[in-house]
Amino acid sequence: MRNTKQRDCIFDIVNSSYNHLNAYQVYDIAKEVIPNISLGTVYRNLASLENEGAIQVIMVDGVKHYDKIIPHYHFVCKKCLKIIDIFDLDIPKLKKHNGNLVDDYEIVLKGICENCQKEDNYGIKRK
Repeated sequence: MRNTKQRDCIFDIVNSSYNHLNAYQVYDIAKEVIPNISLGTVYRNLASLENEGAIQVIMVDGVKHYDKIIPHYHFVCKKCLKIIDIFDLDIPKLKKHNGNLVDDYEIVLKGICENCQKEDNYGIKRK
């Protein structure tokens, strides 16, 4: 797919965000830059960028969230669905497994985030 103003804008939004945006969030930000951009254009460009390996996808509760391509892992809270970047996980890079060449893999840790651990069953924050 050729580079267009819309594609460049969407790529820049994903790569400059510290959040893990879904397509609607990317669309809302893109509309501020290109007011006439359509949600379909955002979806098509996100899919194209994903297929080319230019951005990565984290699937949470059936929703795709988009992230920049930098070496890191993710933690997903099973309670609030927050995605947290992890940069300090020391896992050796696999090159081969059972005779298969490995060129990429994903690791997603799942559990309860710090904030949700402080809440009781009713969502009330405790110290």
